[in-house]
Amino acid sequence: MTRVALINPNWDFGGSIYFGCRSPHLPLEFGISEHYLKMAGHRTLLLDAHMFDLSFQDIEAELRAFGPDQIVITTAPTYLFWRCAPPELRVPQELALAIRDLAPILIAVGPHGSSTPRAALKKLGVDIIIMGECEASLLRLANGERDFHGLCFADGAAVRVNGGPQAADFRDQPALDWPDEMIRRHHHHHHRFEAEPVGPGAEVEASRGCPYNCTFCAKENFRNAYRRRPASIILDEIERLRGQDVEYVYFIDEIFLPNPELLEGLSTRGLKFGVQTRIDLWKPEMLALLGRAGCVSIEAGIESLTVEGRAALAKNCKMTTDQLADRLVEARRHVPFVQANLIEVPEDDDPVVQRWRSKMQDAGIWANDPVPLYPYPGSPDYRKLWGEADDFAWERAHQHYLGMFDQFSDVQNDRPVPLDVLEHPVGS
Repeated sequence: MTRVALINPNWDFGGSIYFGCRSPHLPLEFGISEHYLKMAGHRTLLLDAHMFDLSFQDIEAELRAFGPDQIVITTAPTYLFWRCAPPELRVPQELALAIRDLAPILIAVGPHGSSTPRAALKKLGVDIIIMGECEASLLRLANGERDFHGLCFADGAAVRVNGGPQAADFRDQPALDWPDEMIRRHHHHHHRFEAEPVGPGAEVEASRGCPYNCTFCAKENFRNAYRRRPASIILDEIERLRGQDVEYVYFIDEIFLPNPELLEGLSTRGLKFGVQTRIDLWKPEMLALLGRAGCVSIEAGIESLTVEGRAALAKNCKMTTDQLADRLVEARRHVPFVQANLIEVPEDDDPVVQRWRSKMQDAGIWANDPVPLYPYPGSPDYRKLWGEADDFAWERAHQHYLGMFDQFSDVQNDRPVPLDVLEHPVGS
């Protein structure tokens, strides 16, 4: 039996380019890992320092009481944001430094180590980096295995990278149970705008990965291949959440595809939920079912308003821009909040974009001011610019991004600062 502590840091995004939501969400990768570790007879301690606003002193006290053999930290706030993680490792660096001596083995999971394992190992000062989806690898490490694909670790004076990122099966993932107190503290309803929260919110995975290969999406090293859980298992997990008074869930799926069995099951439960998807994959009758099932928020990736722009992003979209607009309007007939996501691309003229945004807003649809692309290491866009990611990949992408834009997105709170200002120097 191994004693494993799983810690989601208390995130602080000051000065970051971070595009994701800054509220606490369920640490799904750790909830899943904890389930498998417990099933195998290991002892676990799941600390969500973000949700519970824990200081380093709080975390240290918990760890000293638990006495872990292994401590695991993540470099992104929950699976939902692995594809758009904060580039900087400042917060995990500080946590790793604070708890370094509290267990024999310190492990890091997340997008940074999945794309640039050597750099993440060095910056964090951990013993092992797990590359890719982490739940199966964490179980193998707890079981005593040390030399399998998907790990990076120091071997004497050298650094070994064993194989590449690994993926979990996911299709066999059982229904998760979350502690009552964690759910009670989950006040945030991710991407919900039509009503104020009354009860707790939660996040659920119906599927993982995406069958498309858009150039801007950093998913190749994790959550890449499309997999779907059985509807009955998802509904079981949702029933458990409803038993904890959850009134809204957000499906974190990279792409929530039409699933009549799941939607029919949801339609009898009175639950509200939100999704991110591609609107061109939904027929009108399925959008009506989506609304009846309780969907109150759709985030739809349109990205570009021109055929050329969508082709440059490898969207593989067969609809025209007018057809996409019509489908968004159809969705808005059934779902109270519909968002059209746009990306800043050279093929789109700004006056055309602003007129289209205004037209959509008149139809009750929110379309964002186009977001500049961040070439995340591990994305096709990064590879087109510089080839495969190396140990300087995050610094290179960050420097490129800051140099390209003098104005940033309306989804970013602060002007971002350079990575070497955000991160602690290695060895300090």
